[in-house]
Amino acid sequence: MVNRKHFDNNLKELKEKLFEMADLAKGSLRESIETLRNQDTDKAKEIIARDHQINKYDNEINNLAIVLIAKESPVATDLRKIISALRICSEIERIGDMATNISKATLHIGDQKLIKPIEEIPRMLSIAEDMLEGALKAFYEEDAAAARKIADRDDEVDQLYGKLVQELMTYIPQYPNEISQITQLAFTCRYIERVADHVTNICENVIFLVTGERFDLNN
Repeated sequence: MVNRKHFDNNLKELKEKLFEMADLAKGSLRESIETLRNQDTDKAKEIIARDHQINKYDNEINNLAIVLIAKESPVATDLRKIISALRICSEIERIGDMATNISKATLHIGDQKLIKPIEEIPRMLSIAEDMLEGALKAFYEEDAAAARKIADRDDEVDQLYGKLVQELMTYIPQYPNEISQITQLAFTCRYIERVADHVTNICENVIFLVTGERFDLNN
């Protein structure tokens, strides 16, 4: 039998840690693109080093969830709340990894003269960031309808990704000595596309939390 007050307090703590973790990941993601645009390798190293804090939250949240399940033996809706939080935690950890990967791309490029200003990539990220904010809000409010609408925006990111990578490939004949830079920029586009995919997975878990049903929104 679940001790309601005790369970709710522990679940609240778990959610608070989850949102703190999300704030860290969002900050790293936003800064990673600015770091790329400014070719700030020192900042890139800071973002990479910060990833251990996100991983620490991941471990703490997983440990809290284990304690909740072991001590409270939750069922039905209560169990879904824990499971969905755990799954969302995993997606946020991977979003943090994408920020790290973008920062590593910045280090690879270093102080090479950029083949073009970094302008379209931040616009692509802006959509992914809006999606992430909305998905976390939908989780907090347990709003399945909002989660579905947010997941639909993944198509916008996919289209921009395809357009940007195609454009980058056209630069290879013009800049044969900058293939490494072009590749890193294409990887960065891919990392942002993956962020949107992870957000879509968060939306799936919001729907699971509310309805108890699993949906694949990535198709």
